[in-house]
Amino acid sequence: MKLVTWNVNGVRARQAHVQEFLEREQPDIVCLQELKAAPEQLPLWLCQLEGYWCCWHGGKGYSGVGLHVRKAWHPAEPVYAHPAFDFEHRIVIARLHHATVASIYVPNGGKDFAAKIRFLEALDTYASEFQNDGSALVLCGDMNVARTEMDVHPKERKPRAIGQLPEERALIERILSGGLVDVHREREPDNPDLFTWWAPWRNLKARNIGWRLDYVFASRALAARATQCAVHRDVGTSDHGPVMATFDV
Repeated sequence: MKLVTWNVNGVRARQAHVQEFLEREQPDIVCLQELKAAPEQLPLWLCQLEGYWCCWHGGKGYSGVGLHVRKAWHPAEPVYAHPAFDFEHRIVIARLHHATVASIYVPNGGKDFAAKIRFLEALDTYASEFQNDGSALVLCGDMNVARTEMDVHPKERKPRAIGQLPEERALIERILSGGLVDVHREREPDNPDLFTWWAPWRNLKARNIGWRLDYVFASRALAARATQCAVHRDVGTSDHGPVMATFDV
C-alpha cells in the first residue's frame, strides 16, 4: 500500500505537478490539502483523476482537502465521509480494506488559535474511537504543528511561534497516545533535517531550512509494516513537499 500526502498550496496552480507525480509514482492512496478550489472549478481531468476514485472537498480560494484511491488497488468505490467537527473543508475520510484513512488540513491558527485547538481536540476524540474498537486508522496531512524542537530547523525556532507552542505539541502527543505512530519519525528517529514545509523566501527550500508539518500517523499494527517513508522536497513548486509512505499489507 503506497500512500502520499501533499499540501499542494493551490491545486489549480500545481495541477501539472500533481499529474506528473501521480503518473510516475502510482500511489494507491492520495491525500491532498489546501486545494483552494471548489470541485466545479477543477479541470475535468483533474476532477476525475483517471484511474482513481475521487473525493474533492473544497471551496473557492481557501482550504480544501482531497482523498483519492487507485481503482486497480481498491476496485470497490470507497465510502467517503466528513466527521462532525469538519469546518472550512478540512477533513475527508475513506473506509478502505486495510484502514480508515483521513486527509486533514489543520487550521494554521494565526487568525483563530482557539479554532485550531478545538479542531485538534476533536481529532483526538475521533482517533480514540478507533483505539477503542481496534480498527486501523491512518491520519495524513498538514497538521500545522511541528511536533518537537527537532522538527524545526534551528534558524526557524521561535518559542512563541504558532505551530511550535507547547499546547499544540501536547495535543499532537495526545492524538498519538491513542494508539497511533508517527511513521516518518519512527523510521528516522535521529534525522535532524527531516522537514516538509519551507517558507517561500530566501531560498529556504533549496537550503532545507524548514519545519516538519506534514505527517502520516498510523495505527501501531499498520505502522509496524511500513517499509518506506520519505519527503520529496524536489517535487513541484508548493511550499510543502509530498510525503510518501509504503506499507507491506
